[in-house]
Amino acid sequence: MSKLRQVFNRGLLLIASTLFSLPAFAVREYNLPEPASTITREIYDLHMLTAWVATAIMIIVTGIILYALINFRKSKGYQPDMEFNHTWFGRWSWALVPAIVLGIDFSIAGSATETLGNIESHDPADVTVKVTGSQWKWTYEYMDDDLKIVSNLNKDIPADNDLYLRDVDNRLVLPTNKRVRFLHTATDVLHAWWVPAIAYKKDSIPGYINETWTVIDKEGVYRGQCAENCGTGHAFMPIVVEAVSPAKYDEWMKGQKVAMAAAMAEASSDKIWDQAELMERGEKLYNTSCAACHMPTGAGIPGVFPALKGSPVALGDMSKHIDIILKGVAGTAMASWANQLNDLELAAIITYERNAWGNNTGDSTQPADIKAAR
Repeated sequence: MSKLRQVFNRGLLLIASTLFSLPAFAVREYNLPEPASTITREIYDLHMLTAWVATAIMIIVTGIILYALINFRKSKGYQPDMEFNHTWFGRWSWALVPAIVLGIDFSIAGSATETLGNIESHDPADVTVKVTGSQWKWTYEYMDDDLKIVSNLNKDIPADNDLYLRDVDNRLVLPTNKRVRFLHTATDVLHAWWVPAIAYKKDSIPGYINETWTVIDKEGVYRGQCAENCGTGHAFMPIVVEAVSPAKYDEWMKGQKVAMAAAMAEASSDKIWDQAELMERGEKLYNTSCAACHMPTGAGIPGVFPALKGSPVALGDMSKHIDIILKGVAGTAMASWANQLNDLELAAIITYERNAWGNNTGDSTQPADIKAAR
C-alpha cells in the first residue's frame, strides 16, 4: 500500500471516529445549553439544523477534494482537460452549484423566519417583569404585583467553587408553563440580560425599553450573565433564575409581599434608630450595593470611582451627603438611589459611610431625615 493511500485511510478513520464520538463531545458542554423553554428550544433546533447541514457540506466537499487529489494528481500521470469548460458539466455547474447552495439556504431560512416571527410576537403575558441593569446589579420589578427585588453578586462564594461569580443573593423566581414578558432597560450604560437556557438576548439600553418573552417548561435553576461589556464590574453581574410550579410561585409571591410590607412599615415608622443599629445594617447594605465601586475598604478605584474614606462628602455636611445619595451626580457613574432603597436603608448606608474606615464623624441620620429630603 502506498504511503499516500495510508494517509488517506487514516484520514477517513479520523473523520469516522469523530462523527461516531459526537455524543462524547456533547458531554464537554461545547454546545449551547439544553433549552428549557419553548422559544429557546426553537432556537436550539435551528442551531442544530444549521450545524448538521454545515457538517454534511464539509464532509462532501472534503471527500471531493480528497478524491480529486488522489485520482487526478500529476504523479499518477493525469493530464488536465483543457476543454472542461466546454463540456455540459463545465457549462452548467456555474448555475447548478449556486442553485444547490441557495436551496440549502432557503431550507434553513424557512425555519429561521418562523422562529424570528415567534421571537417578535407580542401575545398577552401572564407575568411581566421589568429587568433593569445597573453597574453592577440587576433590579427585577414584578409589574403586576408591585414587587421589586435587587439581585447582587453573592460574594461569599470562594474562587475554587463552581458557582464563583455565578451566584446571587436574590434569585429571580418565575412560574413554569406561564408566558413571562421581560421589559429590558438600564440606568447607566448598556447591559444585556441573558439566560441562554430560557431566554434570548436583547440589549438593555438607558432610556429605552426592549422586550423579550419566555415560557419555561421545566422547573429548575438557570444561570446567565450580562452579555454586554458594561465596565470594570462586568464579571460581577450574574443572573440566577429559579423556575417553580405556579402553586409554589403564588406561595412565594405572598411571602414576598408580607416581607415587603413589614420592611416598608419598619422604614416609615417614627422609631429613632441607635447608631449601632444603623451601622450594622449599613455595613451589610454598603457591601451589597456600594462596595463594587467604592471598595469594601472605602478606598474606591483611583481615577475611576472616588474614595469615601476621608472624603469631603463623608466628612462634610450631612445634607449634601444625603442629596448626592438621593439624586446621584450628573456625568458620573453615581446614579440616584432614591428609588432603589427605602428610607431606613439609605439612612443606614449614609451613617455607615460617615463612621467607617476611620471617618468617625460620630453623627448619624434617621429615616425621617431621608424622607424629608426626598
